Amino acid sequence: MSAVLSPARATAGARPVEVALLASVFVIAACGLVYELTAAALSSYLLGDSVLQFSTVIGTYLFAMGVGSWLSRYFERQLPAHFLRIELLVALIGGALPAVLFIANAWVPGAFRLLLYGLVMVVGTLVGLEIPLVMRILKRDVALKDLVSQVLTFDYLGALAVSIAFPLLLVPQLGMIRTGLLFGFMNAAVAVWALWLFRHELRRVGSHAVACALTLGVIGAAFVGADQITTVAEDKFYQDRIVFSASSPYQRIVVTRGQLGHRLFLNGNLQFAERDEYRYHEALVHPAMAAQGAPKRVAVLGGGDGMAVREILKYPSVEQVTLVELDPNMTKLFAEHETLAALNGGSLKSPKLRIVNTDAFRWLQQAGESSVPSGGGESRKAARAADDDLFDVIVVDFPDPTNFAIGKLYTNAFYALLDKRLSASGYAVIQTTSPLVARHSFWTVATTIESVGLTATPYHAHVPSFGEWGFIIASRRPWRLPDALPASLQFLTPATLPLMFDFPKDMGRVPAEVNRLSNQILVTTYEREWGKVVGH
Repeated sequence: MSAVLSPARATAGARPVEVALLASVFVIAACGLVYELTAAALSSYLLGDSVLQFSTVIGTYLFAMGVGSWLSRYFERQLPAHFLRIELLVALIGGALPAVLFIANAWVPGAFRLLLYGLVMVVGTLVGLEIPLVMRILKRDVALKDLVSQVLTFDYLGALAVSIAFPLLLVPQLGMIRTGLLFGFMNAAVAVWALWLFRHELRRVGSHAVACALTLGVIGAAFVGADQITTVAEDKFYQDRIVFSASSPYQRIVVTRGQLGHRLFLNGNLQFAERDEYRYHEALVHPAMAAQGAPKRVAVLGGGDGMAVREILKYPSVEQVTLVELDPNMTKLFAEHETLAALNGGSLKSPKLRIVNTDAFRWLQQAGESSVPSGGGESRKAARAADDDLFDVIVVDFPDPTNFAIGKLYTNAFYALLDKRLSASGYAVIQTTSPLVARHSFWTVATTIESVGLTATPYHAHVPSFGEWGFIIASRRPWRLPDALPASLQFLTPATLPLMFDFPKDMGRVPAEVNRLSNQILVTTYEREWGKVVGH
């Protein structure tokens, strides 16, 4: 390497190589972390339980990096050539990782886990080889203590940059597939850089140049055709024609259209089907709304599709509805997309509606923070503010507790906060998975609600797209059967409503633990019960 790296560090020829390689360390670290994050995010999207998926994917990836570092000892000669080839392999395999996993999930779902961890092992091993090779290339020109500190500094800086950009910029703007391919392109660019830096000592420079060109060409073509790749994978997975799809920092949103009309999927899980969504939303909203009598202030937690709001606005007494939805992409989509807005009757454009895009747990915690009495007129203002924090009905329409991030919204800590937002005569209603398929999960929610001093009134309804589905009304006063329901309903009637509160033997109550933030027993129970159905 003497032809390129001067033995005296002070010479002019050493600096460009040193700077170039340290810059490569920054890019390598950024690319490696992106591949790790995309694998973990995709596995949590498609397999659920984000804590488990992130833990196992990251653990496997770090182990593989250790294997790669250990294997680097066997690379003794032609280090720049080995480094260049490894960069090209990382570019191809790591860059294609999201696309390959998407396609595998759609076409060969049984092989998804094996392919996921196989790719993570391969990419992690290759990434583990990169840094040791760079350090050995640099060590002839940089003192050991300076070498280690400089390499680690650039490595950590690259990881920091990506960890911030990945959820806030890369995934929302590019999506998973294009994000992986973009960083694959960056790895290939590092290989091209190495080709130029070490051109005087590489054997078969022409062959290496062709390999670089082919790699860049393949990645570039895949980047251009990323939408087609996504369409092929998702059309197979969802079966119906996809009319809208987007990735947000929180979830993958897909809307399809087929024989059942429009269907909404979040992270691959069905949220509603146009043909029978009225059954679900009428069952969710009206038993609590009609029983309250004349609700004026209503809150909806989740339900960014606006369907629950549509049902709430059927009550003339309602003066204000507050919709708390984490993902602004959801509320924007169902407010502005002409076809989807028609499904919710334009409810998200109602002058009675106030949309708050934030985490529901945090929103409940922040209630009343600005309403601490300070005497005189300020005390009266504070009292009015405190009254404004109370609701006559709260509709809780979260996805099922497939992971710990959602599971916290089914804990006793959450229901204690919910209790503080209910007026004395108020009702909260919570969608609570299937009492037939996930019987223990359903009654865990009931037990958890009761643990904070609220009365739990469970009921169920049949929704063809979901099967038998469960709900629970939480309140300080006992729930009472309403005298009347809005005339425009398609499913519920005063005569059939009492039947929903009768549970057959196979859905009857069973002993269950309280779901706490410290244990999140509901997530593991839910995964076990629904896993039997999926596995079968």
